[in-house]
Amino acid sequence: MWQANETISTRSHFSAAGFGAQGGLEQALLLRVLDEVDYGVLVIDGQGRLRHANHLARHEMISARLIMNHGNTLLGVTTDFTVQIQQALEQALRGQRRLVSLRSASRELSLAFIPLSHPLETDEPSVLVLLSRQSACENLAVRMFARSQNLSPSEESVLMGLCRGLSIPDIAAEHGVVQSTVRSQIKALREKTGCPSIRLMMQRVNSLPPVVPALRIVSPMPHNAMEFAQP
Repeated sequence: MWQANETISTRSHFSAAGFGAQGGLEQALLLRVLDEVDYGVLVIDGQGRLRHANHLARHEMISARLIMNHGNTLLGVTTDFTVQIQQALEQALRGQRRLVSLRSASRELSLAFIPLSHPLETDEPSVLVLLSRQSACENLAVRMFARSQNLSPSEESVLMGLCRGLSIPDIAAEHGVVQSTVRSQIKALREKTGCPSIRLMMQRVNSLPPVVPALRIVSPMPHNAMEFAQP
């Protein structure tokens, strides 16, 4: 668990963008913006301590499916995952960008380690860690898109199935209908969205801006005390 008395300093990381000099209001606003990003964001300092985690990163760590927090340090759930994370972090602190892919039987997570400082610079070394984006079916913008196109509930369900990569037989079996019904619904989807094919419709859906579902946002924090709330 995060220590409640450990205040997370973000001023040194963001002052170059003009936020630190303006005081706490701009800092808090920036951190709220990071909570709306559709992938986990972590900032780790030169001693390997977690200095910031947006809400999706906190959700991922508390779920402990592939990564977790222990003693304010980013670890993997296995020794091998931890070794990969520590090696990438050490290389990023030396100015090298690294990508780590962690896989289990039912889960895959990629982590990009990006240096926020150069080894020859005088500021405190730190590393930005970006986690995989959510899948299209978890993007709230997809449901917003369905509403804007006046899709019926059943058509929206078919659209979400296509986003999950399901085939027509799979969608039919899941909804308890015949395949011809699903094909009719897909035809209606194409007509309402103005897409001549499923492929182009999926391209349009995948290009939607990522929107984080409000219900998944953990309770507001005094930015950024990094205390875990239930996701």
